[in-house]
Amino acid sequence: MPQPLDQALAEVRELLLAPGLTRAVAAGRRRGYVPSVTRAQVRPVTLKSGPKLQIVTDDGARPFTRNVAPGAEAAAAIDELLAEPFGNWHVETDSATVQVRITKKGDAQVHRAAAAAAPATPQDHDRAKQWLLDPGDPLFAVIGGNAAKRRQIDAFLRALAATLPDELPPTLRVVDLGCGNAYLTFAAYRYLAGRGVTVQVAGVDVREDQHVRNGEVATELGCSDEVTFVAGTIEAAELPFTPDLVLALHACDTATDQALARAVRWEARWVLAAPCCHHDIAAQLKGNTSPSPYGEFTRHAILRERFADVLTDSLRAGLLRLNGYRVDVVEFIDSAHTPRNLMLRARRTGAAPTAEQRAEYDALIGQWEVKPALAGLLS
Repeated sequence: MPQPLDQALAEVRELLLAPGLTRAVAAGRRRGYVPSVTRAQVRPVTLKSGPKLQIVTDDGARPFTRNVAPGAEAAAAIDELLAEPFGNWHVETDSATVQVRITKKGDAQVHRAAAAAAPATPQDHDRAKQWLLDPGDPLFAVIGGNAAKRRQIDAFLRALAATLPDELPPTLRVVDLGCGNAYLTFAAYRYLAGRGVTVQVAGVDVREDQHVRNGEVATELGCSDEVTFVAGTIEAAELPFTPDLVLALHACDTATDQALARAVRWEARWVLAAPCCHHDIAAQLKGNTSPSPYGEFTRHAILRERFADVLTDSLRAGLLRLNGYRVDVVEFIDSAHTPRNLMLRARRTGAAPTAEQRAEYDALIGQWEVKPALAGLLS
């Protein structure tokens, strides 16, 4: 139920100035307004001169940090921040989490999650850490959040967290190639922004209607400056930046190869790809004679298709290694949710391939007489 904005901001102000504050983040923008900074983070710190309230703002070019004394100085600084037309506030204290999203009409949607009154138990702690993105996050109010979708989002974010370093760069540029309805794109943004860095995200999809719809969602979430969308093909879409992190989640067949090839050409630092529909290598295997003694691998259609999945992603992993990446192949969500549950996680090292790695890859494609699409795109 929406409530008056001044009432919601008064609650935020009280929490920001209270002793139990853990941290707070303001981001996005209200409809028709542009804040003077793209993001602000508030947290208590203890310095040699005593306790302070640290405020970090980012104007899109660089972060600016100031430490203000409790009392009148902190109150004045907080009032300045609350006067900015941010689209979202996320406030965490030692007893509650409050999230405020400003609607298109200028009202406030407020979600409050209060801590239990009883002392926390290890089980309580485990439940609190169950989700990497709070179930009360404004994202779920916009895109919906059934149990299956939340599980998939959480599994994806855990794979993302395992790929990235603990210490993120101050600005992180992300592209989602073949983003579709973009709920994982938005989830990545919400999670990464919550880690205190400036995040720029671009979603690419060939469908113009998705481009329009996703842009409307970004506006509703108050992050249209940080999350933008491009209508175009994976191979040809023009981005506003060179990405650090490339996502390709369930891009069909050789679209995954196109995404991986662009990531390699960009020299992206991190890549997450969840392949789908491995038709290309499967068709090549059907027309070839299998090397001895592996005829049974391809004699039966269902086994040939499953083996093609394994061979395709093995070759993709091998090609990424040959191009300076360290690769892990993992299951990122239970197969009960989707049979397409494999993920390639790659981190760029820039290391030159060894002779053994080249020989192993050459032997694999030579023995099975296949031509991976990714190899052609990288040649």
